[in-house]
Amino acid sequence: MEIWINPACSKCRSALTLLDAEGADYTVRRYLEDVPSPDEIRAVLGRLGLEPWDITRTQEADAKELGLKEWPRDADARERWITALAEHPKLIQRPIITAEDGTAVVARTDEAVRDALGR
Repeated sequence: MEIWINPACSKCRSALTLLDAEGADYTVRRYLEDVPSPDEIRAVLGRLGLEPWDITRTQEADAKELGLKEWPRDADARERWITALAEHPKLIQRPIITAEDGTAVVARTDEAVRDALGR
């Protein structure tokens, strides 16, 4: 399993603490430094079963600067959102855990981390 984190994020640190406590085997990806490509973002979205706007941090300064709240949330705009996430990785919701069974979860709660561990 892999976890996308921002080390400055308390939810990310909590998820790592729980994974360690459970003895999980995982790889850390600091996605602000190792920025996911548009293809990787598409793959994670597929694993999450979500759309790019579902994992976008719309309160970030970059989001406000881009005017994301006004962007359409439909199939025609999907690639525009994915490009924005790839160009501004700070906008990606975190942490994201890709589970062993090929799924993924936005692991902002202990329950979500445990869910990923059980997959």
